[in-house]
Amino acid sequence: MLTGLHHIQLAIPPGGEGTARGFWCGLLQMTEVAKPERLRGRGGCWFRCGGLELHLGVEDPFHPQRKAHPAFLTADLAWLRERLEAAGVPLREGAPLPGLTRFFAEDPFGNRLEFLSPTD
Repeated sequence: MLTGLHHIQLAIPPGGEGTARGFWCGLLQMTEVAKPERLRGRGGCWFRCGGLELHLGVEDPFHPQRKAHPAFLTADLAWLRERLEAAGVPLREGAPLPGLTRFFAEDPFGNRLEFLSPTD
């Protein structure tokens, strides 16, 4: 029986770790998590927010995910939208969903991301 979701993995290109840290830690304020010693040689980096981890793995050749995507909950969608816009991150509106406000963005490598917040 499944009990929850531990992590999401996205791909990044070789050498993209510094850019990823700037985006996920700097812009989105996630916390970096040390990878286990035996996995460090593969490159990539891991981040955490709340009880969810995001693992970024190096893929060569790299192809960004344009359809498949993680969806992140936020308590302040307007603040996040403004922060991403100010940083020049491409944003797109999503089709309305009952009980949710949302938008899509791209990470620095072109991977699709969704950010959403419940409406009252």
